[in-house]
Amino acid sequence: MNEERYKDWPEGLVEDMETNRFNPCVGSVLVSETDRVRVWHLHLPPGKRCPFHRHVLDYFWTCHSHGKARGYFEDGSISDVSHFPGDTKHLNYGKDEYMLHSVENIGDTDLLFTTVEFKQSANAPLQVPESARLKAA
Repeated sequence: MNEERYKDWPEGLVEDMETNRFNPCVGSVLVSETDRVRVWHLHLPPGKRCPFHRHVLDYFWTCHSHGKARGYFEDGSISDVSHFPGDTKHLNYGKDEYMLHSVENIGDTDLLFTTVEFKQSANAPLQVPESARLKAA
């Protein structure tokens, strides 16, 4: 691995990326799943970061709050973004394409997102562990 491209990353981030290289949990909790979609919620309090995770399915996310996020990507790049309620982004992946990244809340407000993955995409869905699923009340 070319460590030089990760020189601006905080300590421990490369190890988190390697540990979670095939992590299918693209949110904090999987709140709904059908044969066609998975719906995730992501909650990031200020100063917190979600573990690295792998996107292989076509999906979109929508932000529900104001805030600032920093994305860390497998290629070593870092991207800072200001979010606003209603911000939405659609992403698509071809056969064997993916994105491996982590998101950190660098603002002073909670970040709240909904992510919808489309299971009928070019790649097979990754297996989600039971521990990531919303528990029935």
